[in-house]
Amino acid sequence: MKILLLEDDLILNEILQEHLESQNNTVTTTFNAKEAQDLLYKNSFDLLLLDVNVPYFDGFTLLKELRENSISTPAIFITSLNMIEDMQKGFESGAQDYIKKPFLLKELDLRINNLKKLLNIDKKLYKIEEDIEFDKENLQIIKNNNYFSLSKKESEILNYLINSEKTVSIEELINNIWAYEDSIDASTIRTYIKSLRKIIGEDKILNTRGVGYRFNK
Repeated sequence: MKILLLEDDLILNEILQEHLESQNNTVTTTFNAKEAQDLLYKNSFDLLLLDVNVPYFDGFTLLKELRENSISTPAIFITSLNMIEDMQKGFESGAQDYIKKPFLLKELDLRINNLKKLLNIDKKLYKIEEDIEFDKENLQIIKNNNYFSLSKKESEILNYLINSEKTVSIEELINNIWAYEDSIDASTIRTYIKSLRKIIGEDKILNTRGVGYRFNK
């Protein structure tokens, strides 16, 4: 699972990152709201862990803005604000859960696992249509009980588009899927998209000319 962690306490940030990564999560850490905002508009995540009182602007404001811009990634606030009014503000801004500091790592695990179960986060099979599923772990599309193998890059592109809440530019796909030293151009992306459309259907990956691609959920 890909997690964005916004926590400005250096020690707690490190503790949480180490704990989450020990459970096979990929964790991107940040210490201020501006950096988190930039990361969230350029990348897709499965879960957000957000402190509230952080530099530049608070976590409530950040999440409210994300929700207004159709970024619906599940979010848990982790904060020392313990008044009922603060909790209310957190949920009103779009959070799925709210943890008051200090908390045990086990409590965080329980809350994350509960969200995974309720929202089907990080599930192995993604249902594209009633008769089409994407198995990202095994790099396959299952369509009408037939199995279509995907290349690693095809799988990564499809997974990235599925988890994005916006139209994704070719440049964004290249920056997030290939290493910086790789030389990739737009025609390569178009070839991968064409191959994916042949399997899942032309209407599932939409193209906005001059902007990029969007998965049609």
